[in-house]
Amino acid sequence: MTPEKKNQRRLRNLALLSLLLLAVGGTFAFQAFNQRAINDRLNEVEINVGGRVHDYYNRDTENKDVFVENYGERPIMARIRLSEFLETRQRDEANFTPLVAGTSRDDVENWTTWIPSANDITDRENTNASNAFDQYANLIFGWERSGQDAPWYMPTFNHDNLDQRTAAAGHARDWIEGNGATDAVTDGATHPGDGTDAYWSAGGSFDNSGPVWPGEEVTNQTAQNLPQDRAPMTMNQWSNLPNEDKIGNFWVVDPNTGWAYWANRLDREQATSYLLDAAEMTAAIEDKVFNGFYYYGIHVESGLVSPDQHEEFLNDGEQHHAELEDFLQGIQNGVMYDDGQNPLPNEDSAPAAFDFSTMRPVRIFTMAGEQYRYLENMGSGNHMIIRNEAIRNTSFVEQATVLEDFYNQSLTQAVKDMVAPVSIADEVPNLRSMLMSWPEEGPYTRWLPTNWDEPHPEVDVARADVTTVNQAEGVPQAFSLSLADVIRLSGEGRGFPHHAGRVGGHNTWWSLRTAGHGESAWTIRWGAFRGNLHGTFPGTTSDDYGGVRPALIINSSN
Repeated sequence: MTPEKKNQRRLRNLALLSLLLLAVGGTFAFQAFNQRAINDRLNEVEINVGGRVHDYYNRDTENKDVFVENYGERPIMARIRLSEFLETRQRDEANFTPLVAGTSRDDVENWTTWIPSANDITDRENTNASNAFDQYANLIFGWERSGQDAPWYMPTFNHDNLDQRTAAAGHARDWIEGNGATDAVTDGATHPGDGTDAYWSAGGSFDNSGPVWPGEEVTNQTAQNLPQDRAPMTMNQWSNLPNEDKIGNFWVVDPNTGWAYWANRLDREQATSYLLDAAEMTAAIEDKVFNGFYYYGIHVESGLVSPDQHEEFLNDGEQHHAELEDFLQGIQNGVMYDDGQNPLPNEDSAPAAFDFSTMRPVRIFTMAGEQYRYLENMGSGNHMIIRNEAIRNTSFVEQATVLEDFYNQSLTQAVKDMVAPVSIADEVPNLRSMLMSWPEEGPYTRWLPTNWDEPHPEVDVARADVTTVNQAEGVPQAFSLSLADVIRLSGEGRGFPHHAGRVGGHNTWWSLRTAGHGESAWTIRWGAFRGNLHGTFPGTTSDDYGGVRPALIINSSN
């Protein structure tokens, strides 16, 4: 690849977030910037790889949100690194004194890189200069709110990937827009919103006619950040995860360099969960400057590249964690383990290219234009798979039509030739939700019913509704999983290893074929009830967030 083309596919952003307290007990003020790219770009970009760092801050409430949005047409990989600066001055002193010798407010390049301890992201490494900040500032990582799944944001209007400005909202100040000011007064916002927590919500919109903010003169609708599969962690902690859990929607920090990597490809029109949610000063700062001033800043440096350019994260001259190369390759591949010569998860391939006997449960693969999740090896050459994402805007009461259309219109003949015959009753079992008992709290809430195996006429019928191959009387077809199927496939090492693993691709809910009471249906929920089994979901619900999720049993020897 020529240097020019390489530069075209590369996107680097830098953002500065600084908060300034003019006097003890006063207010904070953040700044944000995207540093201009150094490399020249002589030609038109061939592939639209675009990302934008969002920085929402409100000095009155001290809310602070930092995440990455992919507004382009191709997946990207993202990393972010923080550095800190603190200086203090008593009223009788003429000059500020930096906490770390040799650093200065005006030169963000020599600020102290935030380095966590190897096994605790909330504790700065004791042997690193970063540890000096432990006494004065607590960084709050990730995003977690009781009863909520993920926040909402306003997508950027600025789709120019040569424009290095952030989407800075509220009191946040983009470095370029604010002309590099560090006075905590100059306006440098580039994005709508006042920077408060939960400013944006479902159904919101903004008309950028004018334009009011940098970018296109269009009306954008709010979108939801990806829910974090788990809280941000260090690479040492990541190393101890099971292989099937190592790729997902969460942040992983290299404790050698401070770089935090999004542990998944970020697809178009997606936004990461928050890396940083708040920066809180401790009471110790008042003891240090009980009658004076202090300035504390966070510098956020980000790198965004197309997946096939992920080696740029390795070839930067830094001493990375020993497992970083494997980690980045896993992100590109979408999987951390070797399951034979199967195509990569996002590589659309013909059915003949797959060896399903080597696949492991939860493996994602793309076959003949549709993306699937592998659920289990059923023996005798039969394999159960399910469409990775639910078909949105479809309902439980429409299942028969949706499944028939999927089979007839979405599957190629080569895929249909592999589909094994199954028998699905015209009248599926009904199971009243009130008959099921669940763990009251903890990580297994509405995961598996505690009385599933106990005798009861209604439960017995639902428990027997297990999908299997029926060569004698079955018909090749797509089907919805039954409640019995989901329960059988839920657990460690199975098709649905945990709550997050049961949610459809791109965070979609999906209905089972088992009916509940009246017009309700058993459903795998999303949002605040992510991955939970619910038997009271209205069967007529049809919305943008989920729907019917077709499954197949295939046999390549057919």
